[in-house]
Amino acid sequence: MALFNALLELADDHLVLGHRLSEWCGHAPMLEEDLAMPNMALDLIGTARVLYDHAGKVEGQGRDEDALAYLRGEREYRNCLLVERENGDFAVTMLRQLYFAAFMEPYWQAGLDSSDEVIKGVAGKAVKEMAYHIRHAGEWVIRLGDGTEESAARMRDAVEELHCFTEELFEEGAAEGVDALPSRAAIRPIWQATIVRIFAEAGLSMPEAVYPQTGGRSGQHNEVLGHMLAEMQSLHRAHPGAVW
Repeated sequence: MALFNALLELADDHLVLGHRLSEWCGHAPMLEEDLAMPNMALDLIGTARVLYDHAGKVEGQGRDEDALAYLRGEREYRNCLLVERENGDFAVTMLRQLYFAAFMEPYWQAGLDSSDEVIKGVAGKAVKEMAYHIRHAGEWVIRLGDGTEESAARMRDAVEELHCFTEELFEEGAAEGVDALPSRAAIRPIWQATIVRIFAEAGLSMPEAVYPQTGGRSGQHNEVLGHMLAEMQSLHRAHPGAVW
């Protein structure tokens, strides 16, 4: 069950953040981003689908990807708190994406050596996607941080709002002792080097996570996740068992 729970944590991270990004569709500040962000959302949701499917098979109780995504309540979700944060303005969204992608790219790079063939396959595709996400989000963080007085202020506010949620990325959670998955704690120096480099170009200071916000891995979520899931799951719950 340790592998099942660890796969759920990964899948929940990707699904929740993918849904958050999809909320920008039709609302982005420019046409290019109206296309880019939903495409990044699809990358994340595609990864989530494979992970849920694998988790269901590991569990062996007949639950498929739809059941795991749409028929669990917020307290059963195991995503980190960072990914469920509301989009806020564009600076918040781009920084949230950078924080997550800067963690997942080296994570999946390590996953290429997994003994689990499904994890290895996911990693082969996801590592390339996360490299693009870092580049895309990082360019925006630099552009806003080193831009106008207002854009720089908004990016500084985004750092102040979100940095306290980054510590949870490195908690082993259910993955502790699961040999098929990389160590999250081992990713910290790589993640930090990426963030420090981009922040330096953006004119931002790397803060300390003095009061880290955690609890997502144990199902302790902010009410915003419940609101998001109510919307995301409404169609499936209204038509149980329906398929395309």
